[in-house]
Amino acid sequence: MNKKDAGFEREKLHVLPAYIVDELKSYALTRDGYITDIGYFPQARHHFRERPQGCNSHIFIYCASGRGWIQMRDQGVISMTEQSFAYIPMDVPHAYGADENDPWTIYWFHLRGEQIGEFIALLEPFKPYISLLPGDEAKLLELFHQCYDLLVDKPYSIIHQVQVSQSIRYLLSFVASVAARKQDSKSQTYIDKATRYMTEHLESALTVEELSRHIQISKQHLNFIFKQSTGYSPIDYFLRMKMQRAGQLLDLTSDSIKEIAAALGFQDPYYFSRLFKKIIGCSPTNYRNQLKG
Repeated sequence: MNKKDAGFEREKLHVLPAYIVDELKSYALTRDGYITDIGYFPQARHHFRERPQGCNSHIFIYCASGRGWIQMRDQGVISMTEQSFAYIPMDVPHAYGADENDPWTIYWFHLRGEQIGEFIALLEPFKPYISLLPGDEAKLLELFHQCYDLLVDKPYSIIHQVQVSQSIRYLLSFVASVAARKQDSKSQTYIDKATRYMTEHLESALTVEELSRHIQISKQHLNFIFKQSTGYSPIDYFLRMKMQRAGQLLDLTSDSIKEIAAALGFQDPYYFSRLFKKIIGCSPTNYRNQLKG
């Protein structure tokens, strides 16, 4: 492969002088996150970087089109395709480059700062990369160009450096929110499927194993998404659904507490009453006697 370190037609590249980086590191409004290098490489044929000792900044790469790859220590090769966003943490040995047949077009920047590690922690659950939709890409590139233009046109203005610091952190939080939204959409599909199944089986004693088999995900993942979304485990949520239904039956029927308990899969009415009081806050009898409406 003909490796190429620099020089791409129509490229953009800006590196901040060391003394400005030192100022940004010490200034209260920029030290949490600031750009040291930023650039744009269109159709970067033979593009290649290798840093056996890692980089003294965190590296972020957005592949707008074409293909490329990233290799980090102790990880497999990450295949980058169009509209994918990835990062390389500071000090991690790595290499990356463009695909030989379909070279990538990338927007990239290097960041340092006290909060950048926290932003990487936000992105960590979505490894190895985050895929963006066209509308999301437009927002990301708007923020990128805003930062690039300010750095090139007004590099010595501390006010504009503060704006760049805020904008690049907003860019990272925006990417994290895109990733979370996509993950939440998938997770919500699982949760909706689980709650429908629960509703259809309120008279049963469901187990998390039965739910996970029905939804076709692992018990661990089912527990995780339920606690993340509702604050409860699947079975705790199911019991609350049962108690909600019990309240409706107490309000709308003259069935005895024993009959309502049996209708909801409880063979022991005393256990049902204790559970109802624990979740609802009063006994079934007191609940029924309360004036409503």
